[in-house]
Amino acid sequence: MSVDQRPADTPPSAEPAETASSEGVPAQIKLVLGVLLVAAFVMILNETIMGVALPELMEQFSLTAATVQWLTTGFMLTMAVVIPMTGLILQRFTTRTVFIAAMTLFTVGTILAASAPVFGVLVAARVIQASGTAVMLPLLMTTVMTFVPADRRGRTIGFITIVIAVAPAIGPTFSGFILSQLTWHWMFLSVLPIAVLGLVLGALKIQNLGETRPVKFDLLSALLSAVAFGGLIYGLSSIGEAAAGAHTPVPPYAAISAGAVSLALFVLRQLRLQRTDSALLDLRVFRSRSFTVGVVMLLVSMAALFGSLILLPMYLQNVLELTTFQTGLVVLPGGLAMGLTGPTVGRLYDKLGPRPLVIPGSFGVFGALALLTLLDQASPVWFVVVIHVLMSLSLSLLMTPLMTSSLGSLKMELYSHGSAVLTTLQQVAGAAGTAVFITLMTTGTKASLESGAEAVTATADGIHTAFLWGAGMAVIAVAAAFMVRKPAVDGQEPALAAH
Repeated sequence: MSVDQRPADTPPSAEPAETASSEGVPAQIKLVLGVLLVAAFVMILNETIMGVALPELMEQFSLTAATVQWLTTGFMLTMAVVIPMTGLILQRFTTRTVFIAAMTLFTVGTILAASAPVFGVLVAARVIQASGTAVMLPLLMTTVMTFVPADRRGRTIGFITIVIAVAPAIGPTFSGFILSQLTWHWMFLSVLPIAVLGLVLGALKIQNLGETRPVKFDLLSALLSAVAFGGLIYGLSSIGEAAAGAHTPVPPYAAISAGAVSLALFVLRQLRLQRTDSALLDLRVFRSRSFTVGVVMLLVSMAALFGSLILLPMYLQNVLELTTFQTGLVVLPGGLAMGLTGPTVGRLYDKLGPRPLVIPGSFGVFGALALLTLLDQASPVWFVVVIHVLMSLSLSLLMTPLMTSSLGSLKMELYSHGSAVLTTLQQVAGAAGTAVFITLMTTGTKASLESGAEAVTATADGIHTAFLWGAGMAVIAVAAAFMVRKPAVDGQEPALAAH
């Protein structure tokens, strides 16, 4: 049974972007976006701080590497299950309700994590945190697309790029510094005040925006979605571990097979439910050519980003023998460059459209991956920094224009579903990129060892192999870049069927 969740005393909703004046963004919307940006930043920062802490947690709780990895795996799987449902959630519930629920879950999870006495409680806390985190980025993107005028969306989404890029960039450095001075509990205690502040500000300042719809919740779709995306992401993430000889609770290819079958059934179910406008995830977004091309490019870009984020630290620590903290400092400039150029790229998008940005961006990603194949034991650290900054700047030229043009090609009622699709597939692409790069590195390293190379040389050879294939993948992005175009009419691409 479904009901309209909009309270009777809801204040008048803000004017949607399709009818709002393009002279500026209303102060109310700016305030809401500011609170959402802060919340998304602290959530993504929290998502990326755990990796550096895993060795200490293994010792603290006397765990194996496979067991402690569930802190990141559990978080990732929860995101995979919840994100596909955000399209329906954002239509059925008000902005204020969704924000307060997400921030409350995140805050409760953070408190529980900071005080966790045993490992099981810490895993549960991370799952609770992920439940709130999964909703925030789609909520932010949908709010921008709905209420920000089309000629200002690029620069607004550029600020979102800061959140997406800078938070993961400073996460490892931040957690490395905390762990060098304090216990792991302080990783959570340090973000708790920001989470509480965001919750309080949201409760006081965020009003309900737009209208809700009494959309029905389809339990079968939710179950199929959970198995589909959970199975795919878990299986892809486990491939690298299995290739390295680690034991996984569920064989990777069994999880991938179950996920693929469930995904096929999920798609068929959504196509059927779309006839009555009750799909959990409305796949009519793919009727937009701009959206589909943008998704393909984003998938390749995210695969390259996550793959390099996994391999570069391995190269820096295992080949150049840098410490964890030094590794964080090496990759920090690239993340900062990517985030801080986001607003500038957004303004350029508003003036020029996507193609003049994504074409050089795709060539830049290809060039950076090609340069990464040159790394060996004698490579200077400054060369690694330069390549990583080049890749980060190139990705900045891709992400803001692609997200803006993809979602801008949809009708307004499909914004929430488009945001959910983009965020879900970014998770899948990240897992796939990691799996492919790790598997290629492992295969290359093994072949080099069998030919008599030393361990360090073999590792460098394996990383070279992975980046070489990564450069080949980037050719897809280069080809697709020439197909990108700015939506002809604000939010109304002719190829999109009526909702």
